[in-house]
Amino acid sequence: MSQHYYSNQPEASHDRRQLEEHLRDQTLKFMSDAGVFSKKGVDYGSKVLIEVMDIPENAEVLDVGCGYGPIGFTAARLAGNGHVTMLDVNSRAVELAKENAKLNGIQNVTILESDLLAAVQGKSFDIILTNPPIRAGKETVHAIFEQAHAHLRDGGVLWIVIQKKQGAPSAKAKLESLFGQVEEVTKDKGYRIFKATKIS
Repeated sequence: MSQHYYSNQPEASHDRRQLEEHLRDQTLKFMSDAGVFSKKGVDYGSKVLIEVMDIPENAEVLDVGCGYGPIGFTAARLAGNGHVTMLDVNSRAVELAKENAKLNGIQNVTILESDLLAAVQGKSFDIILTNPPIRAGKETVHAIFEQAHAHLRDGGVLWIVIQKKQGAPSAKAKLESLFGQVEEVTKDKGYRIFKATKIS
């Protein structure tokens, strides 16, 4: 079986490239490589999420499955007086994200290698963002939702992007079983953005 971007240690030969993306009225530069998600440019689903996510200035944010950093870095720019913790199981993606934080002069981030949310045990957040690894399977995606709920403060929000054809209806049902309030914020080219609010 070939490896996927959610493998811990990608074996794909390196193919480094620099990207420049305009996200949320800001230009960000990224080093990308083979063996990571969306290596040729920020994927459309992440862009849809980035454009609508609401990140307060002082928010404590968690980005689950950060890849080389587009969602987390945009959140860090929006939360100028807050902090963003970024997690990925893929060691190559984590190293790229650390490099890209320096490349863009972003300092209010902590980037960690983590299987799901294991690296943030005992911590809680105002906002959690994820473009979940659909190809890892429904069980993994739903585990992210469950762990996100446990790590959100009361009133905290989980923002998710997911394609309709890749399980958006079942994802929404799972979110509704966990969270007090689930809203479909927008849809664009088959992508759905869900905002799930933790109401105690």
